[in-house]
Amino acid sequence: MAELRVRSDLSALASYQTFPFDLPVHVRPLADTAAEEPLRHGLSAEDCQACAAPDDDYIWTDESWRLRTWSESPLPGVVLLESRAHADSFADLPPDLLAAFGPMCARVERALYGLGDIGRVHLYRWGDGGAHFHVWFYPRPYGRLQLRGSFITAWSPVLEPQPAEDLAAAGRVIAAGIRGESGETA
Repeated sequence: MAELRVRSDLSALASYQTFPFDLPVHVRPLADTAAEEPLRHGLSAEDCQACAAPDDDYIWTDESWRLRTWSESPLPGVVLLESRAHADSFADLPPDLLAAFGPMCARVERALYGLGDIGRVHLYRWGDGGAHFHVWFYPRPYGRLQLRGSFITAWSPVLEPQPAEDLAAAGRVIAAGIRGESGETA
């Protein structure tokens, strides 16, 4: 792999309207390559927190998927979609879940737009912490142009979390939207 180097001039990055920081920002030195990757939690279904979580921890579930809100979110409607089956990544999902993933994401996206005043919905997949398959949905509030694109995740830790009751209310709207598409009742 090519050597990675830190840029010394961040003025181009800071010129982006979406960049959440003013200069001067100081970049930490890039650490040396680690000899081993750190262990992730939930490598097997037996020690997986997601597998062990009861359905009551989720705003919506079916036989294949479970959806939960992010409880420390600065944006109402940030949700995680998890496979019910223990899988690590797309490469590990069974074919039926791979086929259902796109339509399921579309349902979640439509439900997030049902919150109202949503400019765009962003979908992210990271797998460095937990080994149970999950994707994040970030609804960008309409008109909040600095939150466009991937910097929405950089803004999240610097914005105050929304009150728990607002997050719960958003979760109810999202769950109702997903249930409504399939004719489910509460």
